[in-house]
Amino acid sequence: MTLGRQVCRAMTPPGRKGRELGSDEHPVAVRNTLVDQVYERLMELLLDGTLQSGDPVSIDGTARYLGVSPTPVREALARLESTGNVVRVAMRGYRVPEMPDAKEISDIMDARLLIEPRLAELACARADSSWLNALEEAVKEQDRAPHTADAAAIRKYHRADEEFHRLIAEHADNGALLRAYDALGGHGQRFRLFVGVGVQDSACAIAEHREILAALRRGYGPEAYRIMHTHISGVKQRALTEHAQAQRRDGRRPAVGRSTEDSPRLAD
Repeated sequence: MTLGRQVCRAMTPPGRKGRELGSDEHPVAVRNTLVDQVYERLMELLLDGTLQSGDPVSIDGTARYLGVSPTPVREALARLESTGNVVRVAMRGYRVPEMPDAKEISDIMDARLLIEPRLAELACARADSSWLNALEEAVKEQDRAPHTADAAAIRKYHRADEEFHRLIAEHADNGALLRAYDALGGHGQRFRLFVGVGVQDSACAIAEHREILAALRRGYGPEAYRIMHTHISGVKQRALTEHAQAQRRDGRRPAVGRSTEDSPRLAD
């Protein structure tokens, strides 16, 4: 069985053919489910190393590969672009970006240090029980995620981590800062460093998220600002350490290229 057929089968509910995933029966619910499925499947391909730096990812090619229509692929790729996991190339569709170097990681984290503490402070002033409960659930999802090296575990952890920060960014109710947060596009990139090794800082990150949540529950904005700043500073240092480890690890690997047959058929 080819990898493409495996993907289609994995995304197809029992008793239904792959093409029926794009049918118009319950169009809104099916479309949303499809976007989520395509997004998660592409994240898995990124996190397990199937999709590597420089690989092209076209809308039509991906739709054929996954056995779905282009519409959910287009939306899923737009979401991936907002996290920096794919980039759009004029007239050529999308591609997987190169891994960020240490300078780029440092620059992204410095920008996050300017933006996210202020978002936390603003969100703190608007805190309500449903929002705080959603943040608590995101932390619990991080804790429940298997802390292993397989792509599914990394993806689940990443999704909860990303959800925690996005809930805060959106609740701040500042469109300009939210656009700046989205434009950074570096939140997801760091997780590509975990291919083959797994999430390495889960204990620190979860503990820090709990401290942020406790500050938000107390409702004192400056404290939320300070603790978020401390958290992002810690993430920056850990990310730079992880990058250095990945560089050493990659330097020890034999330089073996992939053949065309080994590459996923996501290009036109």
